[in-house]
Amino acid sequence: MSSVVLILVFLVIANLPWISERILLVYPLNGSKSVLVRLIELMVFYIVSLLIAIAYELRFSGEIYPQGWEFFVTTFCSFLVLAVPGVIYRYQWLPMQRKESIQ
Repeated sequence: MSSVVLILVFLVIANLPWISERILLVYPLNGSKSVLVRLIELMVFYIVSLLIAIAYELRFSGEIYPQGWEFFVTTFCSFLVLAVPGVIYRYQWLPMQRKESIQ
């Protein structure tokens, strides 16, 4: 698996909270999820993506390099940028589609 594939996997993972109406893709809800629940899910999925990256690093380089807080801040901000398409889909695309279907 190359780094590009890893980033594409993170792109999919970052957008899961915004696309799915289930909590952590498992627990269904009757209504829609709140923004707070989606943000908590985003943080959980960020941790999952870090675990995937650690497994990738361990498998291909043989050791895990120690990281400082700067690494985690930078990767979290990058994860937030990867989540932008899902936010646009949830809060701009879907409402626009609903308005067009009403008219």
